[in-house]
Amino acid sequence: MVVKKTIGEKIFDFLNILFMAIFSFLCIAPILHVLFASFSDPLQLMRNQGIILKPLGFTLKGYQLVFRMPGILTGYKNTLIYVIGGTLINILMTSIGAYVLTFKNWGYTKFLMILVVITMFFSGGLIPSYLLMQKLHLTDTRWALLIPGAISSWNLIVMRTGFMSIPASLQESARIDGAGEWTILFRIILPLSKAVLAVMTLFYAVGHWNSWFGAMVYLRDRAKFPLQLILREILVQESQTATVSQFSQVIKVGELNMYKPLIKYTTIIIATVPVLCFYPFVQKYFMEGVMVGSVKE
Repeated sequence: MVVKKTIGEKIFDFLNILFMAIFSFLCIAPILHVLFASFSDPLQLMRNQGIILKPLGFTLKGYQLVFRMPGILTGYKNTLIYVIGGTLINILMTSIGAYVLTFKNWGYTKFLMILVVITMFFSGGLIPSYLLMQKLHLTDTRWALLIPGAISSWNLIVMRTGFMSIPASLQESARIDGAGEWTILFRIILPLSKAVLAVMTLFYAVGHWNSWFGAMVYLRDRAKFPLQLILREILVQESQTATVSQFSQVIKVGELNMYKPLIKYTTIIIATVPVLCFYPFVQKYFMEGVMVGSVKE
């Protein structure tokens, strides 16, 4: 049976589609602007004042220049180290912490949960954190970017909620068969928590990929700078001597102003594409994993 829509329903559908179309355009337009600008002719790009919805000419000169700039490839390598190493540490430590907090009969569970929640509202601050890293001799080392953020309180709570959704009878059966806590965690809990693990991996990996502030505070050796810190220098600190010298090594001084916008847009694309490529691999787990955190005990 076909139900005929009323005039009011048709108007609502039209306005709804119009609103979603405008909203989608506002979300996609900045991405298209940066993408098309990275392939545009530098002279036309410099003269353009509005949003770009198609390449202004076509050239790969920007990508050639960016990959020739000192620090870009090194920054890529460092970022991969921080993303892979940091995410592995994050997932391991968060899984262990979340599993411990699922022990209902353990007397310290509530106390530990209170401590975890407190850290979501209060922190020692930047100066005490720096002094702590200095006392631990972690400044100007890669560990300064990997250890301090080993566990996110929010992700810990979400993962704990996901672990608690697994029937306790499975753990009890494993204990009766002689399994220890490590065996239960790695052979029962984690294999049954793929959705939560996928979402946590995405959150932690994107966080490491986009991180630059910790590197700016703790690192002095440019050979250890992540890609995002190099990108910040190019986009924000273009007037500084170090950044100007980076440009001058791949561009003639007279062409510096013409190629600067092209290099900026190209660097943004290079820094963003890997994350966009990573997302489809965890998309099927994403919605299921996100919903876990919405169910509170």
